Amino acid sequence: MQIEPEIFETLKNSGIILYPTDTIWGIGCDATNETAIDKIYKIKQRSDTKSMLILVDSMEMLSRYVKEIPELADQLIEYSEKPLTIIYSDAKNLPKNLVNEDGTIGIRVTKDEFCKAIMYKTRKPIVSTSANISGEKSPANFSEISGEIKSKVDYVVKYRQNEKTKNTASSIIKLGVGGDIKIIRD
Repeated sequence: MQIEPEIFETLKNSGIILYPTDTIWGIGCDATNETAIDKIYKIKQRSDTKSMLILVDSMEMLSRYVKEIPELADQLIEYSEKPLTIIYSDAKNLPKNLVNEDGTIGIRVTKDEFCKAIMYKTRKPIVSTSANISGEKSPANFSEISGEIKSKVDYVVKYRQNEKTKNTASSIIKLGVGGDIKIIRD
C-alpha cells in the first residue's frame, strides 16, 4: 500500500490531516502532540472539556497509553463485529488536553490497514474525531465533508475519497479494570 508522504510530513510538523478510518472520515494528528490537538479543537469549534479518541495499531501500542488494560479488552476487540472504541481508566503518556478530566481516554485498536500503516511508520497513535464542526451531523463519506473542514486542515488524504459507501461511527463502551462494561454508543 502506497501511503502519501505528505501525511507523515504533516503529522511530524504538528499538522492536521483529514483521513479515512475504519469507520467514518476523521480529523487527526499525532496524539502525543499537544499543539496539534489544540488545533483540532479549534477546527471543530469543540470545547476542550470534550475529549477525543485515539487510534492505535496494536495491543502493544495500547499498553503504552493505558496504565492497566482489563483482561477482557483483548477479547472484546478481537470478536467485535464492528469497530469498537473502548474508554479506559488511567490514561498515561498522553497530553492533558487529550485526556478526559477523570483520567479516561477512548482508544480504538484499528484493523484498517491504511491507518495501521501510518502508525507503523510514525510509531505514534493518531487522534480520530469525526470530520465535522462539533454538534453537526457526522459525514458518512468524503463527499459529505464540508468545505469549511476541508479548508481548515493542513492535508487532505487522497486515498478513498471516491468511495460512496455510507460508513458509521464505532461502537463505544467503557470498560472498568474489573471488567465492568457500560455501553456508551452501540
